[in-house]
Amino acid sequence: AGRTPWIRWMAPVPWKPETKGAVAMGRSAEARAFEDRTAVPREEWTGEDDGAREASEAAWRAELGRRGEEAAARFLERRGYDIVERNWECAAGEADIVARDGDGSIVFVEVKTRSNCERGLPSEAVDAEKRKRYERIAACFLADYDVVDVPVRFDIIGIVAVAEDRAMIRHHINAFCAA
Repeated sequence: AGRTPWIRWMAPVPWKPETKGAVAMGRSAEARAFEDRTAVPREEWTGEDDGAREASEAAWRAELGRRGEEAAARFLERRGYDIVERNWECAAGEADIVARDGDGSIVFVEVKTRSNCERGLPSEAVDAEKRKRYERIAACFLADYDVVDVPVRFDIIGIVAVAEDRAMIRHHINAFCAA
């Protein structure tokens, strides 16, 4: 049994993305354009705007995810974790963050970021298949990582952007165990 999950409100957090190109109020031009278009009900979307909308929506989601991973890494570092790898890839998939905690455990962290909770909490998106994939990713990582007899843990960090410069972060410590 792991420690009890907890919630921490972070404010202010440097949640805004790095300034590259047109950025206003912490959002890229694509994100602002997407937000402007979302005021129109989905059933009113028409023709060629659909392709642009899908591309813009995908860019907005990618930016939200990137910002979430940045915030999660800072969150862990502030709590004494050493970030070993970020976006580590292997044949089994990608681990968002691989870290070492103060006890020396290797921690595989899945980061889920959402702009609201309309479709549930971010951590609820980590289903059984995603957990199995993370176990395979951990096995690949440990095969290449020079350690012996080290505890391994799987955490989830769920992030909800509550404002342009604030986010709620929930760290689920030991969220699931290897089967």
